[in-house]
Amino acid sequence: MAQLPPGIRFITSFSRDQWYRAFIFSLTFLLYASFHLSRKPISIVKGELHKHCAALHEVELSSYKEYAAQIQPVKKTSNVSQCGWEPFDKNNYKQLLGALDYSFLCAYAIGMYLSGIIGERLPIRYYLTVGMLASGFFTAMFGLGYFYNIHSLWFYIMAQIANGLVQTTGWPSVVTCIGNWFGKGRRGLIMGIWNSHTSVGNILGSLIAAYWVSTCWGLSFVVPGVIVAGMGMVCFLFLIEHPKDVSCSCTPSSVKMQHLLVDSDNCSVSLSSSTLAVTGEGRHGTAAISFLGALRIPGVIEFSLCLLFAKLVSYTFLFWLPLYITNVEHLDAKRAGDLSTLFDVGGIFGGILAGLISDRLEKRASTCGMMLLLAAPTLYMFSAVSKMGLEATVVMLLISGALVNGPYALITTAVSADLGTHKSLKGNARALSTVTAIIDGTGSVGAALGPLLAGLISPSGWNNVFYMLMVADACALLFLLRLIEKELRCNTDHTL
Repeated sequence: MAQLPPGIRFITSFSRDQWYRAFIFSLTFLLYASFHLSRKPISIVKGELHKHCAALHEVELSSYKEYAAQIQPVKKTSNVSQCGWEPFDKNNYKQLLGALDYSFLCAYAIGMYLSGIIGERLPIRYYLTVGMLASGFFTAMFGLGYFYNIHSLWFYIMAQIANGLVQTTGWPSVVTCIGNWFGKGRRGLIMGIWNSHTSVGNILGSLIAAYWVSTCWGLSFVVPGVIVAGMGMVCFLFLIEHPKDVSCSCTPSSVKMQHLLVDSDNCSVSLSSSTLAVTGEGRHGTAAISFLGALRIPGVIEFSLCLLFAKLVSYTFLFWLPLYITNVEHLDAKRAGDLSTLFDVGGIFGGILAGLISDRLEKRASTCGMMLLLAAPTLYMFSAVSKMGLEATVVMLLISGALVNGPYALITTAVSADLGTHKSLKGNARALSTVTAIIDGTGSVGAALGPLLAGLISPSGWNNVFYMLMVADACALLFLLRLIEKELRCNTDHTL
């Protein structure tokens, strides 16, 4: 009998359950990456919506007016000035661009609190599909303003608000789906790898938007919108909400796990070995957790407030970094967009590193605190070093991306998983949607405030924006101090 080819041996070495889990892992990764792909274009296009005005048109202004008075254009095909796209061609362009960011993020923050509660009560596949189709429509709608020569600020603000609301369907849905398939077996490293979908989506969104930004910026929104809508159809066709739907085990059976049981009230610690039982509870057999019930889970409030300030920093970079690079390095919008992807590359490594360290130390809060402590001086160095040349900017983008996005990634994934498997939930996987929505919704409040504050502060100088970001990092660390102290005290008691 002939020996099986190496590729077939590799395929058959994994069980049916393992292949299904790998498929769901990859599918949810791509689905949420497409959400972030559609959020990035606005930051790339900012440099095109407002350009540095040339004073050349004032040299012969009087003669131009005489010439313009003699001609009557039949149709005004464009309302583009030397300063960019109206209404963003005025001196208050930073405030207007900040209003676009704030519109999206404020709607996202408000909608997130409701999304988790709604998501628990609807089939995930339908809920996520509708959200992705709607998100694709509203993303493309923003870009259609270019083709239809629309210059109303309210048109763009309403597109951002609508997009922010429908995008809240994404995070609670994918996290709940991953929770159904992987349960308590999720670890910081694995979740750190999975959470890199945010950075991958940002990178792809930057590259796609930058490709058309200088020639036809409308396509910088239309193409990502089509991609998100297409992934929505993929979701409808292939997403499997629960292992039971395809007769798979809910969790890998007979898998020994070493886990740390910490009583958050008296800090008693015991190391136990348990065998995960295959159960189906937590899907339809348990009631959805209430909002106040989720808040009572120890650590939810502290990590939520920490994420508020951590996400403030991260999303300020997400929405304003390309424009900052354009102003400091004097690059065009396309090159600035390409360069800004290095921040997200650093974020990928930061998320994985945070998960790996937290697994080794078994201290989520301490890992976040350590990275936040290093991030503040790094931001100060970034503001100073980035003015010294392109090479220094590249290095600082990678380092800053790792330290800024590391805590953000850890809290939204591994920490949410830890809190979502708290003993008070009694294995209720449906409750994870509400817990995740509370944590990410609170973080989204900071995500809304960051770009808004950057738009208000940047006219007084970019250094002041960096000072604001350093204060935010310090506040994020402040809210974790109690949990860090508890982790260190528990470790000391356990050692003794």
